[in-house]
Amino acid sequence: MTQTPKGLRLHVGLFGRRNVGKSSLMNLITDQAMSIVSETPGTTTDPVEKTMEIQPLGPVVFIDTAGIDDEGSLGEARIKQTLHVMQKIDIAILVVEPNYWGSFEEKLTELFREKAIAFMVVCTKIDQDIPQEPFMQTVREHAATWLEMSAKTGENKERFFEKIQEIIPASWIKQPSLLGDLVGEGDVIVLVVPIDLQAPKGRLILPQVQAIRDILDHDACCLVVKERELSYMLNQLKSPPKLVVCDSQCVLKTVADTPKNVKVTTFSILMARLKGDLNTLSQGARMIHSLQNGDKVLIAEACTHHALEDDIGRVKIPRWLRQYSGLDLVIEHCSGKDYPANIADYKLIIHCGACTLNRQGMLSRLNEAQKAGVAITNYGIAISVLQGVLHRSLEPFPLALMAYDDKE
Repeated sequence: MTQTPKGLRLHVGLFGRRNVGKSSLMNLITDQAMSIVSETPGTTTDPVEKTMEIQPLGPVVFIDTAGIDDEGSLGEARIKQTLHVMQKIDIAILVVEPNYWGSFEEKLTELFREKAIAFMVVCTKIDQDIPQEPFMQTVREHAATWLEMSAKTGENKERFFEKIQEIIPASWIKQPSLLGDLVGEGDVIVLVVPIDLQAPKGRLILPQVQAIRDILDHDACCLVVKERELSYMLNQLKSPPKLVVCDSQCVLKTVADTPKNVKVTTFSILMARLKGDLNTLSQGARMIHSLQNGDKVLIAEACTHHALEDDIGRVKIPRWLRQYSGLDLVIEHCSGKDYPANIADYKLIIHCGACTLNRQGMLSRLNEAQKAGVAITNYGIAISVLQGVLHRSLEPFPLALMAYDDKE
């Protein structure tokens, strides 16, 4: 069965003290024993994720986190992981026990507001203790949305999902389309898909699949070709295509083979718009022209994969960047969840297309870079700069092109 990728799902995180019932709540709402339940505090260590389909919410990822009041050096590491989860969630659930509200609960609600995360308070274990009015008054003062539940009896389980639906951020509901706004009914879109060492055997990578689906959803047509077939296939069409989309690694050849009256862009640039802020990432690419000897550049990948001999992030981009700049740069890498805390040390961050991150996760990384005063761009934009074709690949997005050209 085909499943919605995690990066396109609503992310809901469960937070709270140790032993307040987060894991029991997780098991209740997922109808599975995903998290270990024990009377011993600190049973949950690493965040536990569960993807599921819930009507009318649709595809969701629930994340059970370690207690925010964990102790000792290991506890500090668990708390760090818990706080890291906040960078990628769309909704937070603060789990509390009846008649107890302290400094940790206070701190968490402050963090949710600071990070502009929609949240609600769930008071569990009401089968063991009845919430008293003074406690509920405190809850109402800190949260506009709250619910009393019992993981043991299942009381208010359905109401829990209704409450989530009430607080879903409008920004998540109105997520941008990958390329639906660029095409119209009956348009022909040509997708240029290289088949090389990095192409997964027997399948296409996620952005390519998403592009095909988005084109079909908007009643347009797509023609999928390899880069060496592009020129021939364009000549076979009676009318020019509306748009050509290519893998960033073959953008130079694709631009050369595509008539100037046909717009061109890359899958990675489309992902930059879908998952982040294309204007900010385009503006960040200007830093490529201002790098100096000894500057540190971070190449960040959201996923983890085995790097092949000509890996795009580990080999090609560093090579192109050094060739283009002629500089002795310090180029470092990070992958998966290991986004470094010392990003202020870098002059430029070049991030992947973030197909495995959700939009909130990528926006959090953009926000971290902006707070640290570090320029950030993405693979597709950077490669187009290094290949000398950015003005062509950003032509479908005039505001992003203006952000790159703006010298102020």
